[in-house]
Amino acid sequence: MHSIYAVLALALMPLVAAQPARAQNDPTIHMVTYIDVAPAAKDQAAALLKPLAEASRKDAGNLLFQILQRTAPAHQFVIVATWKDQQSLDAHGAAAHSKQFRSQVDPLLIAPIDDRLCIPTFVAAQKGGDSSVYVVTHVDVPGAVRDKIMPALQALAEHSRKEAGNLRFDVSYQKNRTNHFTVMENWKDQAANDTHELAAHTRAFRGVLTPITGALYDQRWYKSM
Repeated sequence: MHSIYAVLALALMPLVAAQPARAQNDPTIHMVTYIDVAPAAKDQAAALLKPLAEASRKDAGNLLFQILQRTAPAHQFVIVATWKDQQSLDAHGAAAHSKQFRSQVDPLLIAPIDDRLCIPTFVAAQKGGDSSVYVVTHVDVPGAVRDKIMPALQALAEHSRKEAGNLRFDVSYQKNRTNHFTVMENWKDQAANDTHELAAHTRAFRGVLTPITGALYDQRWYKSM
């Protein structure tokens, strides 16, 4: 079985050299924010998140501001945001609506808000169409083998974007822990996502990752609010 994954992985590698990654002078950044509230408070949290999103989308430099609710457990939320540059993000953090949200949601939290500033690495323009399935995955590897997973991540992204029903497949790394990656996916429906999970390139990627990973494969499904 491992030999099959190895052959598939080798087949993916030649694609990497031909594909562009993030432009060197691109100042765009992603902020992925995890919010865990008490199960009984999930509706209260959702009610606070919706006006935050409406106000934040009007902030200068905002390119994307999505509120996602985990399918299970439903008291976990994630904000997936894209900003033109660090200055735009800083201004958003200092805005009255950001401060108000954090003050109001604080009594509902069961853990501190987890902000992860990420540098877009293998990204492409999002496709048009409505998405019903959102997936956010953490890929954490030991720092010494970071370079070994980079080609596999890029190949996975390039192949996955070509699948029917894929609307987004982006990879970023965490700025303060560069061996921690976030994979962000949007799919038209569950059937498209299910097909992706069994695709040869998906299996090949996991075949490369599993022997070197430093953590469990943390894959989470969400729905848009």
